[in-house]
Amino acid sequence: MTQALTLALDFAAATDIGCKRSNNEDSYGYDAGQHLYVVCDGMGGNAAGEVASGMAVWTLIESFNYFALNAEPGNPMSMIENRLLASIFEANRVVREAGMENPELHSMGTTLVCVCLDGNRAVVGNVGDSRAYLLRNGTCQQITLDHSLLDEEVRNGNMTPEMAAASNLQSVITRAIGVADQVEPDLFAATLQPNDFILLASDGLTRYMNPEEIAQAASTGSELAAICNALIEHAKLRGGADNITCILLHVVEAARGAVETATSSADTHSGTPPDEMEAFTPTI
Repeated sequence: MTQALTLALDFAAATDIGCKRSNNEDSYGYDAGQHLYVVCDGMGGNAAGEVASGMAVWTLIESFNYFALNAEPGNPMSMIENRLLASIFEANRVVREAGMENPELHSMGTTLVCVCLDGNRAVVGNVGDSRAYLLRNGTCQQITLDHSLLDEEVRNGNMTPEMAAASNLQSVITRAIGVADQVEPDLFAATLQPNDFILLASDGLTRYMNPEEIAQAASTGSELAAICNALIEHAKLRGGADNITCILLHVVEAARGAVETATSSADTHSGTPPDEMEAFTPTI
């Protein structure tokens, strides 16, 4: 009898205010017990962006855990894709209501990108232009599609990538958590292999580094935390005009008999998906 390969995730995360901003509106969080990781990039006046991103991170993690604990066998919520989608909807509701109820938080919102391990699969969700990448055998491919004006113009054939790169509309996004009553996330799923990496990052990083440079940084054999810090320093050396946040996950073969302790934390500080990724339509 052939035993199925069991995978686990090692990870590191880092965030930086960057070179130009006076506060950090990015947030990241994780629940290692649920294998759930998330990065958000907030927007809004005063500290509203910071509030929105932190609120979205916390709500996503807490909602996902609630749905996992209360899902009966055979219920749609027993599928990770559905739990992740419902948790994103809940994050949107909570951020939206907070912005509507408090004038100081009016019009706040945030991007969101997250990944959850499901056995040997990764399920990725995103809203906005924070990205997920799959790194495999020295290559780096973008998993998510940016919900941004320029990226959509390029995908629709109305602009070239060179025209988009020269545009002053880099920060205009077309979808975000908390800016409307309804939100439309994208979900992707993939089968993972040992030694794959998954990178979640805000656009403060991805605006300054292309996939080839990310792959090179990850292939140094350094510790995950050192790679995260190196990615951030690259972005800062090239201008660092925005906050910079990343979570780097390394796929490893799980030790047999290992017992995992659940922990959770929320730190509030283009193209097509790769061949390995498949778009997924939830059933809820």
